[in-house]
Amino acid sequence: MAPSVATLAPPAEQPFLLSKKNGTVIDKVAFDVSENYEGNYRFAPIEEAQVSRAMIKRYFNTMYERAVSDVVIIGAGSAGLSCAYHLATSRPDLKITIIEANVAPGGGAWLGGQLMTPMVVRKPADRFLTEIGVPFEDEGPFVVVKHAALFTSTVLSRVLALPNVVLMNATAVEDLIVREDFQGRQRVAGVVTNWTLVALNHDTQSCMDPNVITAPVVVTATGHDGPMGAFSAKRLVSMGLLKELGNMRGLDMNRAEPAIVNGTREVAPGLIMTGMELSEHDGSNRMGPTFGAMMASGVKAAREAIRIFESAQIVDGKVVG
Repeated sequence: MAPSVATLAPPAEQPFLLSKKNGTVIDKVAFDVSENYEGNYRFAPIEEAQVSRAMIKRYFNTMYERAVSDVVIIGAGSAGLSCAYHLATSRPDLKITIIEANVAPGGGAWLGGQLMTPMVVRKPADRFLTEIGVPFEDEGPFVVVKHAALFTSTVLSRVLALPNVVLMNATAVEDLIVREDFQGRQRVAGVVTNWTLVALNHDTQSCMDPNVITAPVVVTATGHDGPMGAFSAKRLVSMGLLKELGNMRGLDMNRAEPAIVNGTREVAPGLIMTGMELSEHDGSNRMGPTFGAMMASGVKAAREAIRIFESAQIVDGKVVG
């Protein structure tokens, strides 16, 4: 049987493969490609510069467009991604920008406890699993997802498929933008960003200045203390907006999970805190390898953000009343 042949029209950013006269396209070139796995697989031709231009155009157009966002979420772990999903599906009109320091989003939710793969989720947070389509085994008061990566990959794919969400990974938040608001209060009004590899090398190079993204609402979900954990909580202390950290207490699942969900809130004007970062801010217990509170805290953070948008007057990305 002859190999299948498809005819593909080149995308708009392929000027090398278009016939032009006086800058006007007069003929589109069709490409002979073959999906033949018996030694005759043929790709459409490409110029190396087209690859660079395709990436640069989209990435920097995104940076330009998201320089003013509606909501910035710091951290793409289980709480941050759950927040992004609920917020983006509830308010598709909002521009939501997620900043993740690691190359791989997902935080600590790729595995369960002690590098084992199953993920335990206490009820009623299993309803979020059902909403995003993650199967599980029911164990009565809790459910078990066969592999934590199934949850993380699913919620990540659901979030990235939403048209109003942008994820910038390998990007670190180096600081918070803080302005005096219309009431004379110090208000978090955005984030200061840099590529993570730059942020990790400020001590080895000369000054490498950052970029900024403004937003009327920032959701911080950077996890408990670690190399880049509890970033916003620690920065609130160093800026004088918080007297001291509460510091995370010892493990107690029954106290920890409700404390995190119920404590999710706007901890400073313009800054909503969610997930395990709250344990460092408030001094609540750690929960260990149970993940329901991360999902529920993310949902609550999204609801807190919506509450701000419903009650505040926002003009050009600034809260003015």
